[in-house]
Amino acid sequence: MAEPKSKRLEGKIAVVTAAGLGIGRAVAERMRDEGAQVFASDLNPEPLKTLSGVESAQLDATDIEAVEAYFSQFDRIDTLVHCVGYVHQGTIEECSPADWQRSTSITLDSAYNVLKAAVPSMKEHGGSLTTIASVASSLKGFPRRAAYGAAKGGVIGLTKAMAADYLPNKLRCNAVCPGTVDSPSLRDRVQELAESMGSEEEAWKFFLDRQPSGRLGTPEEIAGICAFLATDDASFITGQCLQVDGGITI
Repeated sequence: MAEPKSKRLEGKIAVVTAAGLGIGRAVAERMRDEGAQVFASDLNPEPLKTLSGVESAQLDATDIEAVEAYFSQFDRIDTLVHCVGYVHQGTIEECSPADWQRSTSITLDSAYNVLKAAVPSMKEHGGSLTTIASVASSLKGFPRRAAYGAAKGGVIGLTKAMAADYLPNKLRCNAVCPGTVDSPSLRDRVQELAESMGSEEEAWKFFLDRQPSGRLGTPEEIAGICAFLATDDASFITGQCLQVDGGITI
């Protein structure tokens, strides 16, 4: 994606979760490059050490007390992008109760914790609240995504409900729904899937075959949409699922 041509987010305060790697990191970098003061958090503090020009902190988004303490520092948040998620690979029969609880805790409960904590700092003056959901959700069913699809569907439902609740506060809430994005998380899934499919080549083919565009998306492409949603150009957009998926849901 091209470098930002302007500082569209100059003077804005942006908070990005799961900002250490992948989509979250690309979002934090894009917000920073567009002029925002960025507060970036991640469960793993190590990748944050190389993320320059932001205020970084370790945060377990599944720990509601830790989340509340983290957000108590903000008197104002102009844009929030919540990127925390976990992909369990398997059918419902292959999803143990522990797998289910882990998936919903990391993906859906973290969204509840973070969004609930952020609203008091946002509703007084409005702003942009964006969740990273997925096309593998209430939008489309995918093989071996039972727990993940359910959890991301919940994120979409929560985001839409918040859009309705806080429309009078000029707080816009949208879900960005990526297709398959080349990220460290995907590469971990490829390695996991390769064990059952017999080869890494077959595992990569599994993911590429479901992309009509013939290629994977990039974290930077998702970040560009998140940055746009934080600008005044998106002031009439709320309650939407923006499918950034290379044609996967056509």
